[in-house]
Amino acid sequence: MSGYNHYRGSIYHCIESGSEIEPIYIEDGLMVVDVDLGTIIEVGSFNELFPKWPKANSSTHFKDSLMMPGFIDTHVHYPQYKVIASYGTSLLDWLNKYTFIEEQKFSDEAYAEKVANLFLDELIKNGTTTAMTFCTSHKESVDIFFTAAQKRNLRMVAGKVMMDRNAPEGLCDNSDDSYADSKELIEKWHNKGRMTYAVTPRFAPTSSSEQLKQAAKLLDEYSEDNGSKGVLLQTHLNESIDEIDLVKELFPDSKNYFDVYDKFNLSGTNSVFGHCIHNTDEEYQRLADSGSKVSLCPRSNLFLGSGLFEIDKLEAFGIGVALASDVGGGDSFSMFQVMNEAYKICRLNDYNLDPVKAFYLTTLAAAKVLNMDDRIGNFDSNKEADFIVIDLKATELIKNKLETSNNISDILFNLMTLGDDRLIKEVYILGQNIYQKKEA
Repeated sequence: MSGYNHYRGSIYHCIESGSEIEPIYIEDGLMVVDVDLGTIIEVGSFNELFPKWPKANSSTHFKDSLMMPGFIDTHVHYPQYKVIASYGTSLLDWLNKYTFIEEQKFSDEAYAEKVANLFLDELIKNGTTTAMTFCTSHKESVDIFFTAAQKRNLRMVAGKVMMDRNAPEGLCDNSDDSYADSKELIEKWHNKGRMTYAVTPRFAPTSSSEQLKQAAKLLDEYSEDNGSKGVLLQTHLNESIDEIDLVKELFPDSKNYFDVYDKFNLSGTNSVFGHCIHNTDEEYQRLADSGSKVSLCPRSNLFLGSGLFEIDKLEAFGIGVALASDVGGGDSFSMFQVMNEAYKICRLNDYNLDPVKAFYLTTLAAAKVLNMDDRIGNFDSNKEADFIVIDLKATELIKNKLETSNNISDILFNLMTLGDDRLIKEVYILGQNIYQKKEA
């Protein structure tokens, strides 16, 4: 080790003790980061750690701020950057009217590169340091995204959309080409640096049975091997009633929507299903039994009028879950705003989403959903130093409201209900600053 850096200020993260979430708040804290590796050596109170680590290469003191792990967005669509806030339709109409039209533009590599850079810059500006994103059915859209992420040294997950029916001809691939393209991309990018590949059938209605078989083949061929992590799978499940009706029509032999994926061996501990609003109890049980994970997307569910998820049911069945933005159906990149809407949905279901849990669902729980909790998600020693610095005086309202906060739970709740990108003062990746908010 050639040295270490100090980052001093108020620190918040959480750990898990058994099944309990334990919030860790240090009012005057110190994070010691390995300069070479960009990993956390130790986090604790300044008075305790400074004598132990006195000779830092550099020291940064964040005043009127809160350091916490970078947000992790487990379900988002980078090609829908310009689709965000598109007016007035339900899911299937919205896909045809806006999304499929926009995604066809990604055959133009220059256009794809421009959007990938805009998308990543917007994530960073909002304090999101890791995301799992859908690309388009164009192989080049994946290369472009990973290249842009690699330049920023971000930990990212992405995959080429597999889609061979019920979409415009300009977006449809075929099962053989889709398999071959995905395989080539996996070989090129998976576990290379900080990149992870996700096999990405868009959703059951746009994939034939043959294509779903090919997706399962990729999952099997690139499963965990000798300590090397396997590819993930991302797709959609039970987002809207019309979608479910279409699945029944296309897969009449399946017991339910999840059974389509389950029968094709697409469920499991590496599989992440977006939405899961209209699950049956049988589907909840199979999700749990298979170890599959769920990304909840409150902002897009409300924006498209798709329905209200039931986080208490997911918890009751013991299903791993995280919160996600789902841009562009979701209308904000801010995970503060995602937590805000999640809280309101829970209230409509007579459930209180505790702020400690909300932040857990956007950090450590999200890392677990992506099988990355050994690397990111909190400030445990040896984890990667991807962290954000929150400006506790970002707005006059927040500044004054926080003066009435009596504990860390109050602070977190105020941030998640009143906050947005203005809260993000600085962003660090592997201990290196990559974003500073411009002063007004």
